[in-house]
Amino acid sequence: MEVASRFITFQISHYCEKVRWALDRIGFPYVEECHLPPLHRLKTTPLGGSSVPVLVTETEIFKDSADILKYLDTVASAHLKLYPASPVLRHEVEALEAQFNHELGVFTRQWGYFYALQNRSVMQQLWCEGVPAWEKLLFPVLFPLTRYLVHSSYNVHRESALAAYRRTQQMFNVVSDRLSDGRRYLVGDCFSAADLAFASLSAPGIVPPEYGGRFPKLNQLPDEMVEQIQILRETVAGQYALRLYQEERYVQGV
Repeated sequence: MEVASRFITFQISHYCEKVRWALDRIGFPYVEECHLPPLHRLKTTPLGGSSVPVLVTETEIFKDSADILKYLDTVASAHLKLYPASPVLRHEVEALEAQFNHELGVFTRQWGYFYALQNRSVMQQLWCEGVPAWEKLLFPVLFPLTRYLVHSSYNVHRESALAAYRRTQQMFNVVSDRLSDGRRYLVGDCFSAADLAFASLSAPGIVPPEYGGRFPKLNQLPDEMVEQIQILRETVAGQYALRLYQEERYVQGV
C-alpha cells in the first residue's frame, strides 16, 4: 500500500495549485496540510524551507514547485508526463515554465493581494480554509501582522499592483501571439508543464471556476479588479487558460 506524501500549502496559493494540479493529474497519493500564514513556518522551517508548496515523500523533501513537477514526472505514466522526451522540446517547456514561475506568478500575486487584502472577511475565508481549528482562532490576532508582512515582502501597494497588472497583460500578449497560429498547446501537441504553469499562475487574473484551491467569488471582489479580470479573460491567452482548466484540470491517470 502506497504511503501518502505530505503536501504543505496555502489554499489560495497559485504556486500550490500548480503542484496540486500535477499531483491530481498523475494520481499521486498525498495529504494536503493547509496552514495560516505565517504559521506555515512551524511546519516548513524544520524541513529546511520557508514558503509553500512543500512536498514530503518517503525519501525526499521538495521545496519548489518546479522541482516538485520534475520529480513527479519521474513517477508519472508515459501518457501523463509533463516534459517532452525530445531534448529540444523539453528545453522549450522548461524555459517557459521558469518564465511563468519567476514573472507571471509574481505579478499576479502582487496584483491580486493588493485588492484581496482590502477585505478582511474575504481573506479570513481564503486563509482559514482547511487549516487546523487552533490556527483559525488566531486569525483575528495574526491578520494585521500577516497583512503587513505580505505588503512588505511582496511590495504590495497601488502603484506596484497596477504595474504588475500591466506586466501580466504583456505576458498574456506574448502567450496570445504564440497561440495565434492555431496551436492547442504552448509546446508540441501535448499538454505540458508550460501549459500547466501558465494556467495555474495566471489563475488570480482569470479566476477559473475549476480552481483546485480556494478563490473568492467575483462578487466578493472590488469592481476595479473584476473589470481587470474580465479584460484578461477576453484575451486569447485568457481563453486558452480557461479552456485548460475546463479540459485538463481534473484529468486523472490510471
